[in-house]
Amino acid sequence: MSDTPPDHLSTNPKSPHFDMDVLQRGIGIRFKGRERKDVEEYCISEGWIRVAAGKTRDRHGNPLTIKLNGEVEAWFENPAEGAADDKAPDGE
Repeated sequence: MSDTPPDHLSTNPKSPHFDMDVLQRGIGIRFKGRERKDVEEYCISEGWIRVAAGKTRDRHGNPLTIKLNGEVEAWFENPAEGAADDKAPDGE
């Protein structure tokens, strides 16, 4: 697995951009210079994120989201499983 997060990722299992393996590894998002923990979907190349609009729900029970435009940065919060094994011998 590469060290760069995907360009487009969603936390909704019904989305075509959903990837459980990537989400389990943990993704950090910085939007307009501020770290965000409430991001439901993002796209780095197009420069937007989707966040929940309060506690409002649609008719299917999903949270309503709003799209915010701006500079988006993403990173992995946890190293890949193979990368952790490579670093173990150096610490001995």
